[in-house]
Amino acid sequence: MARIDESRPFLPVRIAVLTVSDTRGLANDTSGQALADRIVAAGHVLADRAISKDDAGAIETRLRGWIADPAIDVVVTTGGTGITGRDVTPEAFDRVLEKRIEGFGELFRMLSYAKIGTSTMQSRALGGVAGGTYLFALPGSTGAVKDAWDDILVFQLDNRHRPCNLVELMPRLQEHLTPA
Repeated sequence: MARIDESRPFLPVRIAVLTVSDTRGLANDTSGQALADRIVAAGHVLADRAISKDDAGAIETRLRGWIADPAIDVVVTTGGTGITGRDVTPEAFDRVLEKRIEGFGELFRMLSYAKIGTSTMQSRALGGVAGGTYLFALPGSTGAVKDAWDDILVFQLDNRHRPCNLVELMPRLQEHLTPA
């Protein structure tokens, strides 16, 4: 069973939050706010927060900007992961990802199944890496955001989590760019 090793010092991670929606603004963005609140409560840095329309090009542009920003370690999006015509977040991710973290989407849907049953098959939640930055695409519902953060990301983005975590891999994410 996983655990937090309290003998290790906590290392805050710098996280940007993008809400993908044609109808939300900062005033009524409940899922983005829930995520931002959880990031700060866990001791991390909310490096940036934005809202983008359901447009793959606009999402890609925002992702590329954050991936290139050395002040951002992780990007978490909420919204646009369903299967309707307007849901294009996974397609935008496909344009920027270097590697997928297949286990994230699988684990999210497994945990979600316990709460919403077979409806979880409609989620295309995913994770990956680009330019040394972790990227995670979450569904737009506040419940899904809470589940993804509380049950997965809060642990994997904590360097004290054992037996392993994503933070300790950060220095090695771009090893392929260093000469042998």
